[in-house]
Amino acid sequence: MVSRLNIRQMIEEREEALSPHAAKSRLSRGRLKNEEPCPVRTAFQRDRDRIIHSKAFRRLKHKTQVFIAPLGDHYVTRLTHTLEVSQIARTIARALNLNEDLTEAIALGHDLGHTPFGHVGEEVLNELYPAGFRHNEQSLRVVDLLEKDGHGLNLTLEVRDGIVNHSKTRVDIMGEGSGKASTLEGQVCKIADAIAYINHDIGDAIRAGIITENDLPLGPISVLGRFHSQRINTMVSDVIEYFWAAKGDSPTEPPSIGMSQTVLKETNKLRDFLFERVYNLRSALEEAEKARGVVRLLYRYFNKHEDRLPAEYCHYSDKTERRVVDYIAGMTDQYALRMAEELGPIKETKETKVKPKEQMPLL
Repeated sequence: MVSRLNIRQMIEEREEALSPHAAKSRLSRGRLKNEEPCPVRTAFQRDRDRIIHSKAFRRLKHKTQVFIAPLGDHYVTRLTHTLEVSQIARTIARALNLNEDLTEAIALGHDLGHTPFGHVGEEVLNELYPAGFRHNEQSLRVVDLLEKDGHGLNLTLEVRDGIVNHSKTRVDIMGEGSGKASTLEGQVCKIADAIAYINHDIGDAIRAGIITENDLPLGPISVLGRFHSQRINTMVSDVIEYFWAAKGDSPTEPPSIGMSQTVLKETNKLRDFLFERVYNLRSALEEAEKARGVVRLLYRYFNKHEDRLPAEYCHYSDKTERRVVDYIAGMTDQYALRMAEELGPIKETKETKVKPKEQMPLL
């Protein structure tokens, strides 16, 4: 009879059959604070469970992906986006014989620091907060400090690295907005994030009546597929084929995660279409401006009335603006809206309007 105390070791032994380029849990670079290993779960499995049980993860269900506080039940939220990223990333990791547990942990934790109202909220905090704001850096702050009443989740360095390095620039889905993940599993999560949001944002836009399937540009559709499932399958398959081709070209060096030039070009075109026809639509911009007013009002109010912040935020920083940013970034859409209504009308004044910084928020 196998003792349950050997379960973790058995899983770690099975990981030896993974790709030589995969991250092995027994070789993890460790945690910020040393801990006794779990007798049942590997280090990466433990990280995954900690993320799922965190308060920040639960709040994702009420945070915007694209459409702000949508009334329909079938629109994507930040939580369902996270689950789709996890599913796509795990599929790719399994096909490439990488560490699926590490991949899943990074995917589930990558957006924990996202603001209410999606990238709109991120842009406003980046404008207002002198030190700037990036949701990937805030995600790392959540797992390192804000969760568990200031103790953080104490995740492994590999998961932390994947979380903070998942962002992309708006120019190219392969653009390294904040650096490159040190593990292939982290790089898989980055590209899975793009595959997920490009496709589900199209679905939401069609659901909202903003576009129809016939509006999608012919070039990308002819290469990637007309329907949601076809496009995801094409992109995922291309990532897998790209990896194996790179592996064959240089067997001694770690292969890279990416897409073929053809698929990457058409994927970027599809994303450009979303910016032109969905993200920058007039009605969407008007709704976004209301959301900006909410965030500006909250930021201004709590910086003037620090005593109204929840007591626990006093322990996270000795600077008022940092505390306010932590509080607002953790809010859900509806909570931020209710809070703003309690504080007063949202007006666009010289006091609230701030000139955007040149630095663009990361996707």
